[in-house]
Amino acid sequence: MNKKVLIFDDDEDILAICTYILEEQGWQVSTFSNCNSIIEKVESIMPAVILMDNWIPDSGGIVATQAIKQQPKLKHIPVIYFSANNDIRSLAQQAGADSFLAKPFDLEELENVVNHSFVQNPTLH
Repeated sequence: MNKKVLIFDDDEDILAICTYILEEQGWQVSTFSNCNSIIEKVESIMPAVILMDNWIPDSGGIVATQAIKQQPKLKHIPVIYFSANNDIRSLAQQAGADSFLAKPFDLEELENVVNHSFVQNPTLH
């Protein structure tokens, strides 16, 4: 079973918290603090779920998510958009993300949205 999650966020504290929580849930976590060479990064890991921050350097989460969703062999991977923006829902839609998670988030909410994205996509396991 492919329980790999890839997290793009430039906040080291968020990366550390998410890594800890998701590893406790049995996920294999990989993180990046920028979205440079986004396609190569995703292809090298082929995660079951991606968490994408809106304000990720250099191109930003919208452009990075759109790039992933334009790739035939990556577009099936659920992208969970997460940000502290008030308009997170519209940003996630603009990016083409599959779901979203508003920051700050409850740790149980993080677990639920990641696990739900995984279960909803049977092509990944």
